[in-house]
Amino acid sequence: MPRTAARGGPQTRARISQVATQLFLERGFDEVTVAEVAREAGVSSVTVFKHFPRKEDLLLDRADDAMDVLRTAVRNGGDVLASLHEATLRLADERHALSGLKDGSVPFFATVAASPALIARAREVADELRQTLADELAGAGSGSEEDADLLAAFFVAGYTTVLSETARRQLAGDAADEVADDHRARVDRLLDRLRSGFGG
Repeated sequence: MPRTAARGGPQTRARISQVATQLFLERGFDEVTVAEVAREAGVSSVTVFKHFPRKEDLLLDRADDAMDVLRTAVRNGGDVLASLHEATLRLADERHALSGLKDGSVPFFATVAASPALIARAREVADELRQTLADELAGAGSGSEEDADLLAAFFVAGYTTVLSETARRQLAGDAADEVADDHRARVDRLLDRLRSGFGG
C-alpha cells in the first residue's frame, strides 16, 4: 500500500521527488509513469504536476537550488568571478549534488544518460540558468548587457563541461577522491580563463 504524503507544500514536494527518484533509478525514467509516482507517493497526478510541471523535473529537481547559488554569488557584491569561484568550490567541498560529487550519484548519471528526454531537459535547464545569471549580472551593473550575456554563457557552458567530465569519471568507476581533486582543478582552470577575459 502506498504511504500517504504529508499535505504541506514542501513536505509533499520532497516526498514526491524521493519516490520518483527511487522509481526512476530502479526501473529507468521512460519505464515509470507520473500516475505510478503519484500512487506510490500517496497523492494525485494533479498534485504531482502542481509541484513538478514536467515529468523530467521529478528527477532534475535542483534547478531552483542552482539558480539560488547563482543569484547569491552575484548579489554578494564585490568581484562576481571570485564569488562564482568560491560558490562552485564550496559545492565541491560539500560533495553537493550540484557538483556531481555527491555519494551515490552514479545511478543518477546512468539514468539521465539513458533517457533522451532527460538529456534534452538538462540542456533546457542549463539555458534557463544562463538566462538567470545574465539577468542578475545585468541588474548588478556588472559590465554591459552584452558582457553579462557572454559571461553567463561562458560560465554555464564551462561548468556544464566540468560536470560532464565529473559524471563520466564517476561512471567509469574512478576513485572518488581523485575525481573530486580533478573536479576542483577544472573549476579553477575555468574561472582562471574567465578572469583573463572578463576580469578587471
